[in-house]
Amino acid sequence: MSNVPAIFGSLVFNKTVMKERLPKDIYKSLMKTREEGKPLDLEVANVVANAMKEWAIEKGATHFTHWFQPMTGITAEKHDSFISPMDNGKVIMEFSGKELIKGEPDASSFPSGGLRATFEARGYTAWDPTSDAFVKDGTLCIPTAFCSYGGEALDKKTPLLRSMEAINKQALRVLRLFGNTTARRVITTVGPEQEYFLIDKAQYEKRKDLIYTGRTLFGAKPPKGQELEDHYFGVIKPRVAAYMKDLNEELWKLGIFAKTEHNEVAPAQHELAPIFTSANIATDHNQLTMEIMKKVAAKHGLACLLHEKPFAGVNGSGKHNNWSISTDTGINLLEPGDSPRENAQFLLFLAAVIKAVDEHQDLIRASVATAGNDHRLGANEAPPAIVSIFVGDELEKILESIENGSDYHHKGKTFMKIGVDVLPAIPRDTTDRNRTSPFAFTGNKFEFRMLGSSLSIACPNQILNIIVAESLCEFADELEKADDFTDALNKLIRRTIKEHKRIIFNGNNYSEEWVAEAERRGLLNLKSTPEALSYYISEKNVALFEKFGVLSRAEMHARYEIQLENYCKQLHIEALTMIDMIKKDIIPAVCSYMKDISKEALNKKQLNAEICCELEETLLKKLSALSAELYRKMEALEKVVNEQPSFEDILEKAMYYRNSVFASMEDTRATADEIESLVGEKYWPYPTYGKLLFSVV
Repeated sequence: MSNVPAIFGSLVFNKTVMKERLPKDIYKSLMKTREEGKPLDLEVANVVANAMKEWAIEKGATHFTHWFQPMTGITAEKHDSFISPMDNGKVIMEFSGKELIKGEPDASSFPSGGLRATFEARGYTAWDPTSDAFVKDGTLCIPTAFCSYGGEALDKKTPLLRSMEAINKQALRVLRLFGNTTARRVITTVGPEQEYFLIDKAQYEKRKDLIYTGRTLFGAKPPKGQELEDHYFGVIKPRVAAYMKDLNEELWKLGIFAKTEHNEVAPAQHELAPIFTSANIATDHNQLTMEIMKKVAAKHGLACLLHEKPFAGVNGSGKHNNWSISTDTGINLLEPGDSPRENAQFLLFLAAVIKAVDEHQDLIRASVATAGNDHRLGANEAPPAIVSIFVGDELEKILESIENGSDYHHKGKTFMKIGVDVLPAIPRDTTDRNRTSPFAFTGNKFEFRMLGSSLSIACPNQILNIIVAESLCEFADELEKADDFTDALNKLIRRTIKEHKRIIFNGNNYSEEWVAEAERRGLLNLKSTPEALSYYISEKNVALFEKFGVLSRAEMHARYEIQLENYCKQLHIEALTMIDMIKKDIIPAVCSYMKDISKEALNKKQLNAEICCELEETLLKKLSALSAELYRKMEALEKVVNEQPSFEDILEKAMYYRNSVFASMEDTRATADEIESLVGEKYWPYPTYGKLLFSVV
C-alpha cells in the first residue's frame, strides 16, 4: 500500500492545489464563489482554467469533460482534448474560462420527461465550483449541473444544490433567533454506506440475466445460504481483500473518504462506508464509488453487482444514508448540547425533522422507489415500505415528558423539571440500534435506511433537505413574531411533538402487528414503485417544491414520467430476458437431460426387461410435466408483454407492469426454479446459486 496521506486527493484539484497554483486574489475570489455563492468573473475563470489544465496535464490528462448526472441515475461525459491548432501545423494545449464554466452536450438523447423534444437538442452543463475537479482515466473531469436550453433542470445535481440553499436559508433564520451570529452557512452532511456483491466474472458472463438486468431471474435455493450467519463481519477472503485494497487506493486518490469495509450478511456481499461530507460532495463521491467498484472488480476477475436484489433467498443490498445538519463553524445541529439553550435548539431541529417526515411520508417513500428496491423493502432484510422514525427509548421518554409537561426521570433520578423556561439535559448517543427502522436517529444524525444500493443519493437528500427546510421555515415564521421567545419555543416544541408523534416507532418494523398499528395511525404503506410515485406530483408536493424554487411543476412532472417509464422499461427487459432464457437455454437443457434419462431407461430394459426403471420414469414424468407447465407460463408471460392494452397515462402502464407482467414473471420463475432442482448440474445452462455465491475465495 502506498503512503496514504501522500496519495490521498492526489488526482483532485482541491483547495491545497488551488492555494499553491492560483494567485492570492484569484484564490480568494474563487473561495467566495464556493462558500458564498458570489458570481465568478470570466477573468478569474480564465486563470483558474489555465492552472487546472496545467495541473491536469502533469497528471497525464489530455482531455477534459464536463462530468454530470443526468436522469439516467449514472454519470455522463463528453471528452474534448486540450489541443488547439497553430498556423505552423503544430498544436498547443489550451483551456479557457469559458470552456470551464459552460459546456454544450447534446440533450436530446437523455431522459427529459417531455421537457425537451428530440429535435430540440441543445443543453448546457454549468460548472459546480463547490465540487472539486479531478483526473480520471487521463481526463480532467469537471463536476457540472445539466440543464436544457430553456433552463429546466435535466439532472440530479441542480435540484440538490437548490435544496441545500433552501435548508441553509431557513436554518440560519432559526439560528439567528438563538443568538448565533457567527454561522454563515448551514449544510447537510451525508455518509452513504454502500452495499454490494462480488462474484467471479467468468460465472457472471455465463448469466444472461445478470448481464442484461443486473439480477438473477432464475435460481434454485442452494443447500447453504446465510442461515449460519457466518459471513457477517467474517474474515475477508484473500481475493476480496486484494480487491478492497485496490479499491481503497483508487478512491483515496480521488479524495473519497473510504473508511470502513466488511463482509455483509449474505454470502458474497460486502459493504464500504465513507466519512461524512456535504450532501453535494457525498453524492458526487458515491457516483464515483459505484463506477470505480465495477472497474476495479473487472481487474480482479470479479463482477461487482449493485442491484438491490441480485439473488433471491438471501439479503439484498441497500445504501444507508446517514444525514445530519451542521454549521460552517462545526456545530452539529442534531447533537444534544450541554446547556438548556443548546438542548432547546437541538430539540427544535429534531422536531423539525419529525414534523417533516410525518407530513411527507409520501415523498420519503417516493425518493427510494425503483423496480429493484421493490424486492427489498419489507422483505425482512431491509426496512418496510411504511415510513417511521426510531428515536430510542430514552429520547422517546424525553419527548413524552415535554409533551405532557412532566418530570423526566433517568435511572431513578429526575434530571430536570420541564417548565416554561428550561428543558431537560439530554444524554448523548444513548440510543440502541434498530435495524428494522426506515429512519433511525443514531445520536447526532438520522440513518435513512430505505435507499437501494444502485440509487443515486441525490434525490433522497434533496427531498430530506426541502421537507426539513419547510418545517424550519414555519418555525421561524412563528418564532420571529413571538413576544416571549422562550415561552413560544417551548410551546412550539411541545405542540409539534404532540401533533406528529404518530411517526415515532421504536419496535419491530417487520411485525404484522406494526402493519396494523401503522394503518391505525394513518401512516402510508406504499408497497410498490407505481403506488409510491403516484404521490410525487400531488398538489401539496408540487407547491412545496415551487415554494423553495427546487423544482418547477414541469420539472416535477418530467421526473415522474421518467421514473415510471424507467420502471416499465426495466420490467420489460427482465420479461424479455426471461422468455429468451427459457426458450433458448432452459427448455433445451431439460430436453437434453430427459433424453439421457430415457436412454438410460431403454439401456436397462435392453439389458434385462425386469430391471426396475421407476427412478427414470418418475423423473421423466415430473420433468415432462414441469417443462410443459414452464412453457405454458412462458407463453402467458409473452402474451402479457406483447399484447398490452392501451393506457391513458404512464401510471396506468406502470401498474399493468406491476400487476400483470411482474406477477407473471414471478409465477414463471417458480416453475423454472423447481426444474433446476431436478436437473443434473452439468446439464443446467447457467452457474447455480451455489457457484455464484461461493466461488470467490
